[in-house]
Amino acid sequence: MLAAVDAVRKIIDMRKGGNQEPLVNQQAVIASLRAIVNSKNLGSAEVQADNYHNFAEHTQQFESNGANHTLQTGGKSEDEQLINNWEIIFIPSQNIFLTGNDPIRFIRELSELAELTVNTNIKQLPNWAFFEPEDCYLSWHIQIRGMITKSDILEVFEWIADDCQLTISPLINNEDRSINSKENKQSDERDTLLDPTEQLTRQSSQVQQLTPVKKEQSFTINTSNQSIRVNVEKIDNLFNLVGELVITQSMLYELGILFSQGNLDCIERLQSGFTQLLQNTKELQESVMRIRMVPISFIFNRFPRIVHDLANQLGKKVDLKIEGEGTELDKNVMEQLADPLVHLVRNSLDHGIEAITQRMQNNKFETGTIKLSECHRGGNIIIEVYDDGAGLNRQAILTKAETKGLIKSSEHFSDSQIFELIFEPGFSTEKAVTDVSGRGVGMDVVRKNIYSLGGNITVESEQGLFSRFQIALPLTLAILDGQLVKVGSETYVIPLNSIVESLLMIPGAIQQVSGALEVYRLRQENIPVIRLYQLLNLTAANTDLTNALLVVVEVDGNKIGLLVDDLLAQQQVVIKSLEANYDKVTGISGATILGDGTVALILDVSGLVRLVTDDHCFKPCAA
Repeated sequence: MLAAVDAVRKIIDMRKGGNQEPLVNQQAVIASLRAIVNSKNLGSAEVQADNYHNFAEHTQQFESNGANHTLQTGGKSEDEQLINNWEIIFIPSQNIFLTGNDPIRFIRELSELAELTVNTNIKQLPNWAFFEPEDCYLSWHIQIRGMITKSDILEVFEWIADDCQLTISPLINNEDRSINSKENKQSDERDTLLDPTEQLTRQSSQVQQLTPVKKEQSFTINTSNQSIRVNVEKIDNLFNLVGELVITQSMLYELGILFSQGNLDCIERLQSGFTQLLQNTKELQESVMRIRMVPISFIFNRFPRIVHDLANQLGKKVDLKIEGEGTELDKNVMEQLADPLVHLVRNSLDHGIEAITQRMQNNKFETGTIKLSECHRGGNIIIEVYDDGAGLNRQAILTKAETKGLIKSSEHFSDSQIFELIFEPGFSTEKAVTDVSGRGVGMDVVRKNIYSLGGNITVESEQGLFSRFQIALPLTLAILDGQLVKVGSETYVIPLNSIVESLLMIPGAIQQVSGALEVYRLRQENIPVIRLYQLLNLTAANTDLTNALLVVVEVDGNKIGLLVDDLLAQQQVVIKSLEANYDKVTGISGATILGDGTVALILDVSGLVRLVTDDHCFKPCAA
């Protein structure tokens, strides 16, 4: 039934695009539906499995190739024709690694069908300064020589159909090109003998003949929907607030005229008007922000199908539970959260939930449980991915980390420190690589994406019992609660949710280790100190750590101290993109305009730490 729903969705998409042609293998899908209805044993698991398999085969064809109608040749659809040579243009999406897929694997699978000639296009490789190792910039032009069908090729790419652009067409050999070129040349010579009117008529006729010919359609996933559904109640509320704002503006305008005429009796009314304007502006801001908020169910609704299909593929029984899907989240946050959540759920299915026989041996129910939940906590939204599977293998992680040289065998770590190792690039404890996982690509990208949203991810697990991944995110990316600080002559904003505490440093608690690394002893913890004025290349009012102000922030589960000259006010700031207006700057997440009209840069705390750690372990450097 799920495959039948996919067919209906595809037909709807075709009709929206104005295409009235029948779907590829539409009659075969209908016939399979009738087979289920006419089956004498509707309760038979074998019958249901066979019918679902038939649906899946048909669905994969029209989902993968994006074709909108069938060309019949010799009683077979175009996809089923045996053709000697094929030409393939394969352009993976830039974020294909987020799904844990490797484009090269699909090319290797193609080579098992027939002989390949592969050319790699590297024109999209950026300058090294802008190179992101987790992004894919390559594409491939492939010629495959052998008697195979288009369906055979599509089957190879079906796993990443939504994460690439794919064009498949019969390969014209050199002899055919020579004949076509000769015919075209003779045609051009004949056309030169015609008068201009006849030439125009001939060209128009050729265009009309070419129109019905099927063109290969590229398909790609649209990761960012540019529209948003808004409840009418929110629009009405916004409309009322704008009305109140207009009334306040009119009142202030009249009071301004009276004040300019020397009527000082209206000062109290003027102050009252400004108070009302402030209130209206605040409510308007909150109302506009609510318009950007959409239910998180827009993400959660995709997971029942993902879990269903992947569980069938892995031969596992899984019950998916979803809680809190009505909670609203900023649309931009939600769009960037989708891929990390998909990866976490897939990992829970593949690594977490055990096989049925193994669960029975461990005295567990044969059906595993994956729970997706969401709630508000303080100023953040908390999203949790939980499974009652095998949990994280503490010893296997340690062994793998020692093998990769990430840790030494003599070191001792807490559970939270060990679990952090799974976020290292290329880290995987799986011995076999599968279509689902095992390549060590993904968890580091998941954490990077969550950090880019100003969030954090924590892991809790008990071997043999459960795993819990908890994501904390800000409610919106447009407005930030910030702490204004003074560094030299400049004002900066530190996100309030990253600040643990602010304190006045005590001289006896300051130590210097490893050459240039300065640490502050705070309640049995050594807090590394970053001198912001050196990092930002500014002249500080105070360079002595004695009685200096230290802002302690938490980054990746570790505490870092930022040395500042003064603490100013706490306030909400509207984030302006620095990258869109200037360029990407490491350590700076954006800018804002303060009440006095000056521009203040918003510090990216994790970016600042990366700047320093890249320069010889907390050695101060100039930005």
